[in-house]
Amino acid sequence: MTTGYRMIARSHGGPEVIEREDFDVPCPGPGELLIETEAVGLNFIDTYYRKGLYADPLPIKLGSESVGRIIALGADVAGFSPGERVGTTYAGGAYATHRIVKAAKAMPIPDTIAPEIAAAVMLKGLTACYLAEETYAAGKGDVALVHSAAGGVGSLLVPWLLDKGATVIAHSGSAEKAAQVPGEHSLHCDFSELPEAIREITRGEMCHVVYDGVGAASWSASLASLRKRGFMVTYGNASGPVPAIAPLDLMKAGSIYLTRPTLADYIATPEQLAVSAGKLFDRIAAGILRPHIGQTYRLEDAAEAHRALESRATTGSTVLVP
Repeated sequence: MTTGYRMIARSHGGPEVIEREDFDVPCPGPGELLIETEAVGLNFIDTYYRKGLYADPLPIKLGSESVGRIIALGADVAGFSPGERVGTTYAGGAYATHRIVKAAKAMPIPDTIAPEIAAAVMLKGLTACYLAEETYAAGKGDVALVHSAAGGVGSLLVPWLLDKGATVIAHSGSAEKAAQVPGEHSLHCDFSELPEAIREITRGEMCHVVYDGVGAASWSASLASLRKRGFMVTYGNASGPVPAIAPLDLMKAGSIYLTRPTLADYIATPEQLAVSAGKLFDRIAAGILRPHIGQTYRLEDAAEAHRALESRATTGSTVLVP
């Protein structure tokens, strides 16, 4: 019997709770695929599960997305073959040398895309896709503020919006990160100074939409950066969850629209997943998106990778390799 290992958390807490667990690789059941992992994508959502911000039974099998080769098919699986490279983005057990996945949740990876690139881009790229194409489809005439513009999602969302013709005001945590972001307006000022900087850029008009994956630290600045009847998209909690919101707060901010989307609701069916994946891979092939892997860690060093991510010491995407 083949053996493998995975990185788990037996309790909630900091990166130090992450540990290795060896296991016997199981056989896939009906409708399932057995994948041998080639690369794993690191995402902020992984830290939410580790800390207990998102509920998941202990011990937590960490990881949301991975790429690998199919080594076995379960019964009733059609459309896939052994040896084919596939990717998955749903939570549960991606930090592993082998993984059982539902065939309905797997997406074929084009041969032109390396497994490390695919692992670095799937969840973040599909997130950028639904934010830019469906949650608020910013285009010509729209002014969009993107937080953490040099990060995993931001580094894909900014060029996606620019390609659609939107005016993008990008905000990053440092001058070094801001220098990596394309476009005319790449800022790195303190959050307290951001609304005034946007006021100057827009000549007082402010933003149509804010895409905010930072959470608590940026919340006030984001609201203050919107025009009346602007659209607030809070899609992440990198600095912690946003404070409790009263409907009157949205009225006082200018009749603001607010949404808290999640990727699962935008790729809930195989058909939706296929459409979104197609848009993502097409933009990579066209050179619109140029995924950047800023750092690579061994899978066994997942705790170290989490520390770097949470301290905002990373740029672009981070990949774990077995």
